[in-house]
Amino acid sequence: MRISLDALNVLDAIDRKGSFAAAADTLHRVPSAVTYTIQKLEQDLDIALFDRSGHRASLTPAGRKLLQEGRHLLHAANDLESIVKRVASGWETELRIAISDLIPVARLYPILNEFYNARHATRLRLSEEIFGGNWDALISRRADLVVGAPGDGPPEGGYKVHPLGEVKFVFVVAPHHPLAQAKEPVPESLIRQYRAIVAADSSRQLPPRSSGIAGTQDILTLPSMEAKREAHCCGLGIGYMPYHLVSHDLSSGRLLAKAVVTDIPRPRISLAWRDETEGRAIEWFLSRLSNPDWLEGITG
Repeated sequence: MRISLDALNVLDAIDRKGSFAAAADTLHRVPSAVTYTIQKLEQDLDIALFDRSGHRASLTPAGRKLLQEGRHLLHAANDLESIVKRVASGWETELRIAISDLIPVARLYPILNEFYNARHATRLRLSEEIFGGNWDALISRRADLVVGAPGDGPPEGGYKVHPLGEVKFVFVVAPHHPLAQAKEPVPESLIRQYRAIVAADSSRQLPPRSSGIAGTQDILTLPSMEAKREAHCCGLGIGYMPYHLVSHDLSSGRLLAKAVVTDIPRPRISLAWRDETEGRAIEWFLSRLSNPDWLEGITG
């Protein structure tokens, strides 16, 4: 290869500092060494990188293009060096975290802020999963860590679990929905006469899960828990919602909570990660997320 990273680094220093002499000082080299590096690069490429006809040498169009593209290579090389050092130190290059739709993503922001303030270089990739999709993301290796995985994981195992608590659910209807006037507790025979609203399980490989659906009841499936909440407020159907996600709607009267004869149990949520998962970044997050204080108002 005729273009070396060292030559690109010298070219970059000349452009940033404005002269060969200033670049030599920055690179802790003698000016003649900088001049030689550029002359050899010009010879190897058989092009002129600098126009030396004026008082001060300036980059030719070819030299400017080489510098522009070369800087991408210098940045990539620096990134590669950092990645290798992080791997050697035990820090993952990337950590993929799946978050249950039962937990508002913003709850993690203070923890993410602490992570970044500590200048940990691991890249973070967050995704939201619904119901069984949390376990699916872990088993299919779309996620290294799952926050808020509901219920029990797949029977084949291969993962570790740390319980976070139980989430309170409430059966809700819009005040203008016909079921709003029903006597409590509402029997299942009456509930199944009205459309239920559910958030679609985001599983790709594992069988999708469902909860709180009565027999052949009409179902409206929506893509997220937030979409489900809004649909309830619009009176499109009935169903269960995590209490912490609808507390303001209940207080304002946009939704009504109804006692039912057959209630669903509170789902248990957990942290989950694969047995073989190792690395200082996931250890860091497990140490912070294992403390349930950050889930105040969500679990009980």
